Amino acid sequence: MTRILLEVCVDDPEGLRAAQAGGADRLELCSALALGGLTPSPALVAMAAREGIAALAMIRPRAGDFVWTPAEIAAMESEVALLRAAGARGVVIGANHADGRLDGAVLARLARAAEGLDMTLHRAIDLAPDPEEAVALAVELGFPRILTSGGAARAVDGLDRLGRMARAAAGRLIVMPGAGVSPEILPAFSGLPLTEIHASCSAPLPAPTGKVAAFGFQPPGARRTDAARVAAMRAALDALAQPSGL
Repeated sequence: MTRILLEVCVDDPEGLRAAQAGGADRLELCSALALGGLTPSPALVAMAAREGIAALAMIRPRAGDFVWTPAEIAAMESEVALLRAAGARGVVIGANHADGRLDGAVLARLARAAEGLDMTLHRAIDLAPDPEEAVALAVELGFPRILTSGGAARAVDGLDRLGRMARAAAGRLIVMPGAGVSPEILPAFSGLPLTEIHASCSAPLPAPTGKVAAFGFQPPGARRTDAARVAAMRAALDALAQPSGL
């Protein structure tokens, strides 16, 4: 049986502890997961490093697209250096041209800043019009994995493109599905060469009340990593990896 690695995205200390308690193999550390994940604080990265769990840090200075200005690129290079010093084992990066194609020049610059660290090319690749071309560029730039929903809002709806990307990768990098992944839909991915999967394993936070709600200190629909959901995902992945008849 080949164990499928479970990566869980977290954005606060409680989420970090819940992911670890539930059996996550690796963390993607962010801030503001409600915005798709922004660069985390060095303190959160240092906390993960002290716990000894493998953690890659999102490098994304703002919400929105991944077409970066020169100032934003410089800021991301600085973020890589800061989070490397804080103990990050790797970074999660991405960049696009305005037409959705991956921006090879910016990615190469960020990859140079991250030399010696693990790297994931994030869902900027889902905006690329030609997935095979995008995978070829990721291979050329030395990425060991890409995080992708197959160009869909949920990875389960992007299976055809995920399959195309896996075939284009041909074992040269890992295609890691992510976006809306839950234990119930894992069997849909059984036709892929699945070695890693990305999930939030989160539960809704209680709705804010009083001034916390009135002042907008907690966004609607806020969620937090849940240890029981991480454990359920871990069990479902182990069952999926178990050869039939055993």
